[in-house]
Amino acid sequence: MSTDRFNSLRSTEARTKPGGAQTTAAELGLRELILSGELTPGNRLSEPSVADRLGISRTPIRAAMARLEDEGLLELIPSGGYAVKAFTEAEIRDSVEVRGTMEGLAVRIAAERGVAAGDIEAMRDCLAEIDTVLKGSGRSVADLSRYIELNRRFHQMLHALPGSAVLERQIARATNLPFASPNGFLQAQADSEEAWLSLIVAQDQHWMVLSAIEDREGARAEAIMREHARIALRNMQSVLRNQHMFERIPGARLIRRRILR
Repeated sequence: MSTDRFNSLRSTEARTKPGGAQTTAAELGLRELILSGELTPGNRLSEPSVADRLGISRTPIRAAMARLEDEGLLELIPSGGYAVKAFTEAEIRDSVEVRGTMEGLAVRIAAERGVAAGDIEAMRDCLAEIDTVLKGSGRSVADLSRYIELNRRFHQMLHALPGSAVLERQIARATNLPFASPNGFLQAQADSEEAWLSLIVAQDQHWMVLSAIEDREGARAEAIMREHARIALRNMQSVLRNQHMFERIPGARLIRRRILR
């Protein structure tokens, strides 16, 4: 998780309730332990053990566990408490579909309600930056990281377009489902020609959805956005077929892969 994201979460929590920063720190630390593979799927989490490892008291740890259960990284177990959850390919696919459906709803509503010219211009500028990255000849890890950041920014702009806090909150929830993010499988694919070609297709869809929003074509914008989410599924399939790429995914140990014959 980026420093900017950490600081954003920490400041938001600190403003909402006393002790919020401790809970956020516990949540971020626990998520890192899960995604790094230090906590393995199926085993019951011990509050004292996690608290000792993170150097945080048990009350924020308990709150963090509840949040990560809501997010989908943990699951309640019959004996009480939580365990790290493992995910099948089918579950990841469903998560991506949910995210695509919610994003499609957002762009349809935005197109139907109309969007300020300044917002359209800001999004156009973001896409122009992505064009610059994709037209470069480097195709390095740094280039991919830059694409991921700009792609995240563009999607966040889309989420905010309807001006609905309710909808934006639900999209964030869907995006936080494990491996459902538009960037969920990209970081492992810096040296994949197939992945870079998929980014060109994705960028074309970015421009098309922006055009549909600007032209007030809600149904078209929604259809493009739902199709756009399927690129993440193609990226997932590529990564799961390639052991080298698979091992580079944050949280790879949480995925139960089918045995390919």
